[in-house]
Amino acid sequence: MRDKLVVFDLDGTLLNTIGDLAVSCNHMLSKRGLKEHTYDEYCHFVGNGVTRLVERALPEELRYSEYVASARKDFVDYYFNHIDSHTVPYSGIEALLSELQGLGATMAVASNKFHAGTCRLIEKFFPNIKFAAVYGNREGFPLKPDGAILKLIMEECGGFTAENTYMVGDSAVDMQTAHAAGTHSIGVSWGFRAYEELAENGAEVIVDTPEQLLSSLQH
Repeated sequence: MRDKLVVFDLDGTLLNTIGDLAVSCNHMLSKRGLKEHTYDEYCHFVGNGVTRLVERALPEELRYSEYVASARKDFVDYYFNHIDSHTVPYSGIEALLSELQGLGATMAVASNKFHAGTCRLIEKFFPNIKFAAVYGNREGFPLKPDGAILKLIMEECGGFTAENTYMVGDSAVDMQTAHAAGTHSIGVSWGFRAYEELAENGAEVIVDTPEQLLSSLQH
């Protein structure tokens, strides 16, 4: 495993964050007297960054730049202060990361969540895991599915090749990111999106448990 770089998506892959995302977005909507959404609806809203989440939650007639920017600020302010109220690691994830670390794999995180929130969650929930790189969305840097983030991580982690890099995620966005960077792609079925979405977007392998993910990475 020492020659492998494993890059994890965060929301829906390592952590079940939908509760805090939903509560925070509904707080923003309630503050404006707007219709709130269900957890299931938020599973389809997330994956493309905070701005797109807010846009999708808003009524279509309010999706203009000034309103979205104001709503986004309210969402981020509330979310950052309640980021871990309902969030938990998926079952078996902590053991998986510890095993991979023990086997010598290089691990990193590439998320479309804003960078400060990404780092805060990783530090809280995985304090004993050494990630070689942790990247959320930063101003001036493209979101996934642009492959630039994977290419940057490969370079910063010691010059890994695409052939030895594995993108692990729960959505089409993650599979498309792997394709854009030329890396391997592994879909996880326990996240926010359907098995069919992963298959239709080119997942080389789809796993149902962290144990299956470990086995796949060892082959």
